[in-house]
Amino acid sequence: MSIQEKDTYFVAVKVFLEKEGKFLVMKDNFGDWDLPGGRIKKDEFEAPLESIITRKMSQEVGSEVKYEVGKPIVFLRHERIEASPGNPTVRIFAIGYPATWKSGSIKLSERHTEILWADPKTFKPEDYFKGGWLKGVQEYIAIRNS
Repeated sequence: MSIQEKDTYFVAVKVFLEKEGKFLVMKDNFGDWDLPGGRIKKDEFEAPLESIITRKMSQEVGSEVKYEVGKPIVFLRHERIEASPGNPTVRIFAIGYPATWKSGSIKLSERHTEILWADPKTFKPEDYFKGGWLKGVQEYIAIRNS
């Protein structure tokens, strides 16, 4: 296979933070729903994924929230248009982790406008998500409901 046939992906971690049987979804400044987490930075190549999760969770839900992270549960591939010069389309491969909320209050970052605690038994992810994020949330819900 030639290098031209290979694709380039960003890598991200996503967290299905559960509290009282529901999981957290967040609306961003662009009006899109998302899960807590995000991409790995260049300088985090050697960092354990758990420390990247800690950084992203602190940024997105605040450092007060305490939680316990489990083993990866779903793998997501998502394509999106970046809000950067030229609006390039990028592909993201994400590892989805379940986490159990232990304590603390959520403090939204400036990048998010709203949260929702979604009940896996009644939540309709197609009303909130699209693309690879939708497929990943559907897979998570199917696992949780089985």
